[in-house]
Amino acid sequence: MAVLPISQVQTGDLLLREVQTSFGNMLFPEGRTLSARDLEILQAYLIPDADIKRAGLEQSDLLEVEEDKSMPLSSLHQNFLKMERLLKHTFQMMGPGQKLPIFEIRGGLKDLLDHIDEYHVLTFVPPYDPAAEPWIRGSVLTALTGYQLAKWMKLPEKDWVAVALSGLLHDIGNTRIDSTILRKPGRLTTDELTEMRQHTVYGYKLLEGVTSLNQGIILTALQHHERIDGSGYPMKATGDKIHPYAKIIAIADMYHAMTSARAYRTAQSPYIVLEQLQKEAFGKLDPLMIQCFIERNTQFYNGMLVQLNDNRVGEIVFTDRANPTRPMVSIFGDIVNLAKDRNLFITAVYSS
Repeated sequence: MAVLPISQVQTGDLLLREVQTSFGNMLFPEGRTLSARDLEILQAYLIPDADIKRAGLEQSDLLEVEEDKSMPLSSLHQNFLKMERLLKHTFQMMGPGQKLPIFEIRGGLKDLLDHIDEYHVLTFVPPYDPAAEPWIRGSVLTALTGYQLAKWMKLPEKDWVAVALSGLLHDIGNTRIDSTILRKPGRLTTDELTEMRQHTVYGYKLLEGVTSLNQGIILTALQHHERIDGSGYPMKATGDKIHPYAKIIAIADMYHAMTSARAYRTAQSPYIVLEQLQKEAFGKLDPLMIQCFIERNTQFYNGMLVQLNDNRVGEIVFTDRANPTRPMVSIFGDIVNLAKDRNLFITAVYSS
């Protein structure tokens, strides 16, 4: 038995323990003999190590192959962590009368957005950080995704960074919520849910006195849970009464909330979430923004690796605009048309 970094795993090695994706799905079963293609898939999934058996590899050999398993972070990942830690520190300091260090936040956001070309909504995995606060991490992800959707929707360029800043600050009201409610692993009681929903009002009040913020950023803190049919909160605003920034951040926020793991549930597949957004968006989220979000995020080049719910891994070879979440997938040369085979669906997606 040998747990080796993926960089040292070889063709012909036998898996002694199944390999799972970051979504908790089985990638390869125990007992599989790894092929060259398997090694490529392991690397594409960013699997750090594997428990393998190799002919001729003895326990004494392990002493010679110990190395740092950590992989160097990309520029995007480095700046993501910096932004996340700055935001966490800022929010921890948000006591009564404390001014928001907006200049410092804008600087960190600019450094992060300088690497936006490396960011892909469906495949980006935030760097590991055991001290990360899920809702703060979600705010940084929402900022990145909001920026992209604002750009895709052809909002004026001056609005792109403002939308990203709206994403960073949309949940700032959580700093006024009791931490026992904020971190509760199970379902909230009716009273706790009522208090939790007040984070939109708290956030608005925290930001309305910041003179350097435009009105869209301030209103996003208040309106990101509003829905165009009036079913949202806190004001039950409808249609055009909801600021465009808030409509964008609502989509980004929902996507990342559903694709991120929580104490009470596992992360959902990006493709499953896109399908749910498509179904549930009718009358609630801006339909043009949802259509744009789904179409742009499913425009993959041939060769994008995905995993199906039967654990098979294949490559996307064609995406029909009429069924963007159900492309054709090639699995060792056999074409699976997910638009026709509704029993199958994509459970994981990652860069090839």
